[in-house]
Amino acid sequence: MFALVTDIARYPEFLPWVIALRIRSDSEHEAVADMIVGFKGLRESFSCRVHKQRPGEVCVSYIDGPMKHLNNEWHFQPVEGGGCRVDFLVDFSFRSRMFEALAGQMFDKALRKMIAAFETRADELYGVVA
Repeated sequence: MFALVTDIARYPEFLPWVIALRIRSDSEHEAVADMIVGFKGLRESFSCRVHKQRPGEVCVSYIDGPMKHLNNEWHFQPVEGGGCRVDFLVDFSFRSRMFEALAGQMFDKALRKMIAAFETRADELYGVVA
């Protein structure tokens, strides 16, 4: 799962609303990327830094874009019998009141859709763990 989450170049292939992504730099411990997201005719771009601590943690910090702030964390814990437990935390707010209103109304649905996209991608790459 660590590999799936840190393979940010492939996000446009499976994540909803990710229209384009450009990797500025990528190393074993850190990546910097620009992403364009779109929803209902609205498009925004933002930049973030991805801190990688293999195999247990990925932290994303905001650089610039339409947000006031954006932070998210992924924590991975192996589970007995294979697979892993994934804990995900996201904290954000928008500068634009329009985006803030849209996000407030749609956040739960959008988050569930993005989590489902990661789960589907994991199933495709690694198979379903029973």
